[in-house]
Amino acid sequence: MKRVMGGVGVPSISICCLFQTGPPRSLSLKFRLKPSFSHSITTMALTNNTNERKLPILLFDIMDTLVRDPFYQDVPAFFGMPLKELIDIKHPTAWIEFEKGLIDEMELARKFFKDGRDFDLEGLKTCMRSGYSYIEGIEQLLFSLKKNNYEMHAFTNYPIWYQLIDDKLKLSKYLSWTFCSCTFGKRKPDTEFYKEVVRHLNVDPTDCIFVDDRQTNVEAATEVGIKGVHFKNVDLLCEKLSMMGIDI
Repeated sequence: MKRVMGGVGVPSISICCLFQTGPPRSLSLKFRLKPSFSHSITTMALTNNTNERKLPILLFDIMDTLVRDPFYQDVPAFFGMPLKELIDIKHPTAWIEFEKGLIDEMELARKFFKDGRDFDLEGLKTCMRSGYSYIEGIEQLLFSLKKNNYEMHAFTNYPIWYQLIDDKLKLSKYLSWTFCSCTFGKRKPDTEFYKEVVRHLNVDPTDCIFVDDRQTNVEAATEVGIKGVHFKNVDLLCEKLSMMGIDI
């Protein structure tokens, strides 16, 4: 996500849903962005005293699962309007296209609003970066999981601006930004995205646990055999992971 922009006085839904009125049609791939730093999988975690890969692999949604999404409060304040008004005047598919890597940020700025009005793109990026923060208790959990040698990957609907998140919070200390929609051109809950994740990791789906704040995305994971956990808060997440045999 569990999301101008929006993977909640509005229901707890991801930014992507807020910006989508229908699926993008026949979008050209010529604008697919190439991230400036590696998306390769981090070195496979090894179990103590063996050369075997430690399973299960943990897959995490980012927005409103690990990181606070600034869209719902900070971004409307930046534009000086209520959230509902912002949603009403945004372009119906521009954010989705940006999120899938089909357009770059300059094209996003050009078509962000339905009426094509100009706005301060760099100011918006600064606003969002300022609003990113760890969900309470999450960094401690990630630290513990990393210490116990679990292999962890981001599995998120987000554009190239995920780099802004990492620049501020250094999430890559704990997990790899392996599965971003802007890199694969697919978004959750498209089951093909989940299948591609499993193929890329070269493991059985049951060897993965996926955590997301959106129930729809969790259900899509279970459809392909991945174990899903609906994120609500860090205490419940720790309890569920422990029940699944994860050493926290």
